[in-house]
Amino acid sequence: MTRLKSFLLAGIISISGAVSAQKIFIPKPQKLVVENGSYPLGKEIKIQENNIPEAEYLSKQLQAITQRKVILNTGKSDIHFNFIPQQKNGVEGYYKLEVNAEGVHISAPDNLGLFYGIQTLLQLVEEHKNDLNLPYLKIEDYPKFAYRGMHLDVGRHFFSTEEVKNYLDYLAAYKYNKFHWHLTEDQGWRIEIKKYPKLMSVAAWRKGSQVGPYSDMKFDTIRYGGYYTQDEIRDVVAYAQKLHIDVIPEIEMPGHAQAAIAAYPELGCTDQKLDVWTRWGVSENIFCPKEETFKFLENVIDEVVELFPYEYTHIGGDEAPKKTWKESQFVQNLMKTLGLKNEEEMQSYFITRMEKYINSKGKQIIGWDEILEGGLAPNATVMSWTGIEGGIHAAKTGHKAIMTPTSTNYFDYYQGNPETEPLAIGGNVRLNKVYQFNPIPENLSAEESKYIWGTQGNLWTEYILDFNHVQYMIFPRIMALSEVAWGTSNPDQYKEFEDRVIAQFPILDRKGIHYSRAIFEVEGKITNDNGNLFYNLSSAKNPKNIHYTTDGSEPTIHSKTYQSPIPIEKSEVVKSAYFENGKKVSATTVQEFTFTKSTGKEIVLTYPPADSYKANGPETLVDAIRGNAGNHGKDWLGFDGKNVEAIIDFGAKTRFSNVSFANVDRNGSWIYLPKGAVISVSNDGKNFKEIKKIGSKEIEKSKGNVSINFATQEARYLKVVIENLGIIPDGFPGAGSPAWLFVDEISVN
Repeated sequence: MTRLKSFLLAGIISISGAVSAQKIFIPKPQKLVVENGSYPLGKEIKIQENNIPEAEYLSKQLQAITQRKVILNTGKSDIHFNFIPQQKNGVEGYYKLEVNAEGVHISAPDNLGLFYGIQTLLQLVEEHKNDLNLPYLKIEDYPKFAYRGMHLDVGRHFFSTEEVKNYLDYLAAYKYNKFHWHLTEDQGWRIEIKKYPKLMSVAAWRKGSQVGPYSDMKFDTIRYGGYYTQDEIRDVVAYAQKLHIDVIPEIEMPGHAQAAIAAYPELGCTDQKLDVWTRWGVSENIFCPKEETFKFLENVIDEVVELFPYEYTHIGGDEAPKKTWKESQFVQNLMKTLGLKNEEEMQSYFITRMEKYINSKGKQIIGWDEILEGGLAPNATVMSWTGIEGGIHAAKTGHKAIMTPTSTNYFDYYQGNPETEPLAIGGNVRLNKVYQFNPIPENLSAEESKYIWGTQGNLWTEYILDFNHVQYMIFPRIMALSEVAWGTSNPDQYKEFEDRVIAQFPILDRKGIHYSRAIFEVEGKITNDNGNLFYNLSSAKNPKNIHYTTDGSEPTIHSKTYQSPIPIEKSEVVKSAYFENGKKVSATTVQEFTFTKSTGKEIVLTYPPADSYKANGPETLVDAIRGNAGNHGKDWLGFDGKNVEAIIDFGAKTRFSNVSFANVDRNGSWIYLPKGAVISVSNDGKNFKEIKKIGSKEIEKSKGNVSINFATQEARYLKVVIENLGIIPDGFPGAGSPAWLFVDEISVN
C-alpha cells in the first residue's frame, strides 16, 4: 500500500468511526478522532486509583452500568488518570480522553477535568455495554461557558433531599456545574433559619393548593409543605461538591415574600394578617423596607452564607408589585427622606442595601432582570429571564449576565402538544427550540460578549406535583441545553443531535428516569409561499414513516404517507402520527385550519412582537391556525406593553363585514385581555377610515375570542389595532408593570 493510500484510508476510518462514536455523546466533545481498533474491558475492570476521589465515583458508576467487578488498584489497570500542566488559556474543566492498546487514559490539569472525562467515558461505556469493546479514540474537550446551570423551585412543590441529590446526578451526567436552589416563595419557605422558628412552623406550610388549570381557580384544602433542616442543606451541598457542582441558594426579596410575612407580619407594610399563599402567580404582599425587615433579612443571610460555601447568593428581585409600597405612608415618607423618585428606585435601594450587606459576608449577588429597575446594584450579576434584553443591558454596562429567557430555557413550559402532555403553565419550549438557543446576543461586541457568563434552565413547579414529573419536564431538554452551554451545539445539525438524544434513552430507562417522548411527535409548521400555504411535517426519525389524514379520521398505517408539504387551500383538519413496524409510536397531532379572506395575505405590523414570543412573525396572524390558549408560546404573538397594529393587504378590493381575533387571558402570567380594538379600511394603504371601535366591556364579554361585526365594506387594506391594557393596575398580578398582550389569527369574513 502506498503512503498516500494509507493516509487516505486512515482518514476514512477516522471520519466513519467518529460518526459512529458520537451517536451518544452529550454534550458533544470539542474535538474527537476515532481510530481503528478497540480496547476490551475484561470481567474485572481495574482502575488506577492514585488517591483520586473521582476514582471511587467511577467505580460505582461502572459497576451499575456493566454489572462487572470493578477494582481500585495501584498496579496494571484498564483505566488511568493523569495530571497534566494547566492549559495556557486556563479553561476550567479541560480534559483529554484517549482509548488505545494500553487502555483508557483520562488526563486533566485538575480533578474537575478528570470528572468531566469520567462523564464522557461513562457515556462511551453505555454505548458499548453489550461487548465492552471501547473504540480507540482521542478526545480533547472543554466548556465554552463558565456558568452552566439548572434551577429547581421547591417553594410551590417540595422535593426530598434524596430527590434533590438525584437532580444533581442528572446535572453531573451532562456536565452542568451550577445548581440554583429556589428556597423561598409566597407559597412556602423551605430552609431552616434557627433565629426565626416561625419560618418552619408557619411559613413552610400552606392550608391548601391551587389545583388544575390556573383559569379554573380551584383549590384543595390539604395542608402542604416542608423544609430542609440545616443539616440536610449541608448534606446536599457536600454531595454537590463531590459532583463538582456549586449550589446557589435563592432567598427572594423584596417580592415573593408572603410566606415569610405570614410568619412575621411586621415584615409587611400592612397590618393585615396573612396566610401562606395557596394560589399560583405573584402576591402583592412584599417585604416593607423597614429597619426590622432589613435586620430580619441580614440575620437570614448570616445563616444562609454559613451553609453555602459558593461565593454567589441569589436574591430574586423579580415580580415585586408595588401596591403596598404606594399605599404605605411609611414607604412614601422614606422615599422623600432618601430622595427617591418612585417605587422602582426604592426597589433599587432595597437591593443595593442588601447587596452591600451580602458583599460584607464575602459573597456576590445574582438577581432576576427586574433588579435593573431603578438602577442596577454595583456588583450584581443579572439573570435575564423576561427576554435577552436584561442580559444585553448588563453586558453593555460591565455586569455579568446569565441568559435564561422564557422562550427557550423554561422547562415548566410544554415540550409537546398540550392535548397529549401533562398540564403545564403554558408556553412552547420544544427540544429544538432549546437546542437552537445562542446565549450570546448578536448585537453584543466581542468585548461585551465576555460578560455573558453562561446559561441556565429553569424549572418552576406550580404544576409539577412529584419527582417523576420533574424528570419528565427536564428530560430530554436538559441534554439540549447542556450542549448549548458546552458550546458545541449546531442548529444546522439538529437531526444528528436528535439521534444522539434517542441513543441516550436506554440510559434513562436503565436509571428508571421518567422522560418525555414528545420528540417522536409529528411537528407541523406552516409556510407561506407567495400567499399559498403549505403544512410541513417532521419527526425525530424518518419523515416517510409519517401518515396523515385530512378527513377527520385517525391516521393508520394505511393512511396517506407524508412525502412533501401538504397544500392548505380550505378549512380542514390534518391529523398525523409517526409509525414504526406498522405501529403508531406517537400521539396523534391534530391541526385545524380555518380559511378566511385574510388567510395567507400580506400583513405588516407597526410594532414587532417580543423576541421571546414572535412565533413565525407577522404571518402567524394570517396562517389559518388559531392558537391554543393553553399553549401561549406557540402560534401566538406576544407584545410587552405594546399595541398590536396590523395592516392586511388583500391584493385587491375585497368585501367583508366581520373581523375576529383571539387573545390569551392569563393574569397570573401578567397576560391580560386588550382594553379595546379599532377597525379601519383603506384603498391606498395610507389613508384609513375608522369603521368600528369597541371597548373593554365588549372585550371582556368575548372571554378572549373577539368578533366584531360592521356594515359590509369593500376595500383593499384592513387595519386592525388591538390595544394593550398598558400598566397593570393595583390589585392584579404584576401591578405596576407593562401588561402582556397575546394575539393570534386575525380572521376576516
